[in-house]
Amino acid sequence: MQTANGFGNMVNHKKKAQIVGAIATLLLFATVVGCNGFFVNPVLTSMTVGPSATINQGGTVQESAVGTYNDGSMASLSDVQWSSEDAGVATISASGLVTGVSTGNATITGASGTVSGTATITVALQNVTGIKVSPTSRSIKANGGTGTFTATATISGGAPVDVSATATWSASDVNSGNDVTLTQGVTPETVTVNNATVGEIITLTASYQSGSGVTYVANATITVIQ
Repeated sequence: MQTANGFGNMVNHKKKAQIVGAIATLLLFATVVGCNGFFVNPVLTSMTVGPSATINQGGTVQESAVGTYNDGSMASLSDVQWSSEDAGVATISASGLVTGVSTGNATITGASGTVSGTATITVALQNVTGIKVSPTSRSIKANGGTGTFTATATISGGAPVDVSATATWSASDVNSGNDVTLTQGVTPETVTVNNATVGEIITLTASYQSGSGVTYVANATITVIQ
């Protein structure tokens, strides 16, 4: 028959076992925390959106986003809110598919919370056969003189199209290349002569990449005058 004293000893042993187990658990927890700290989900700090691309009117390209976190890790992002700066040039779906609407440039933005990234989409013409710069030559005064030019694409089976805003403009001269300042992304192209010498001849070049991927080039000459 179990005595009262025996019963008490059993209870004491049970309590001791519970206390020992609790202490062991606490020690294990403290060891894990001390070694690894509390686990915290990494925080998104920046994101890269791409690609930046040239597409046809009616053409498409799939955008994607890669996030960088505060622990240095990187991962593809799926929960991204997409938008187009100019839906008249290019639209983008909720899944990131861009569609070219009309010629021009559009900035595509992907956002996740307060973090965002951008890519540039250029919508180009199809059936381009060449481009020309107008005028083909002109005189501009030294030290602050300006002149304007346009780039026009010739289209097979269609009317010419002004592509000044989507062409890439450059200028070459006999000096350091700092004699002129060019605008980009506008119509018409404005050239400002800075420190060129009187009588200097500057070559102005417009390059245009068509929707088929072919790049067309045309030139004009600038004579620096007093």
